[in-house]
Amino acid sequence: MAPPGAALLAGLLFFPGLFLLSRAGLGRAGIPGRTVLAARLVSSVQAVLASTAGYIISSSCRHDVIDDQHWLAGAYPEFAVPYFIYDLYAMFLCHLHRARVKGHEGAPPPPLRAAATSYLRKDLLMVLHHLAMVFVCYPVAALWRDGKGDFFLGCLLMAELSTPFVCLGKVLILFQRQHTALHKLNAVALLVTFLLCRVLLFPYLYWAYGRHRGLPLLRVPPTLPPSVNAAAAALLAPQLYWFGLICRGAWRLFKAPPPAPPLEAPPTS
Repeated sequence: MAPPGAALLAGLLFFPGLFLLSRAGLGRAGIPGRTVLAARLVSSVQAVLASTAGYIISSSCRHDVIDDQHWLAGAYPEFAVPYFIYDLYAMFLCHLHRARVKGHEGAPPPPLRAAATSYLRKDLLMVLHHLAMVFVCYPVAALWRDGKGDFFLGCLLMAELSTPFVCLGKVLILFQRQHTALHKLNAVALLVTFLLCRVLLFPYLYWAYGRHRGLPLLRVPPTLPPSVNAAAAALLAPQLYWFGLICRGAWRLFKAPPPAPPLEAPPTS
């Protein structure tokens, strides 16, 4: 058995270390946008690890969704919590990069206070999401559950399955590949995985609990403590907002006319 705090220390070293190594490697290769690419890579790696851990946990605990346990349900949240702290800083670096590119590479960087204010204004919901993961969700997962509900925790971890498609879309836009077939295929994959793993996930969790208790779906919410229903609603609300943005983006993508071909030069006599 690993000593207490080992998973936390591993996460503190792994996520920032992977970001720094990726950023340095991309810089040596002369690839532009290395900060954004490195951040997207780390986010995708975390998502794959979380989804894999979630699948292992939920599939191992499906027989008794309340009392079945798996060691990863305690270890992975501890390993992952440093990611959300690191990612707040990585998102800020990406914001600085976008601001510098928009204002041309040679322009001096904006003052730190102005950059931080702009960052919070643009990404406030994501910042609040990350802070909630660290200061609310992690304590609940590590302390309040008292070893129960590993199945539900595993399902929640699989919500990260949509993240690699978010990252790939951002990378394609960075390299101005938003009119390619790959970008459209990625948009469909993002739409489907986000709907299944982040929106419909919550009705599924209620259904799974109802099946365990022998209750129909609509009778499950009244049997749960109000705090559980409130927490589920608080987690679902931003997912619905983001899903709306994804749907709007997909609509614009598929309704947009194809880029016009370059005009041919008139023939010369």
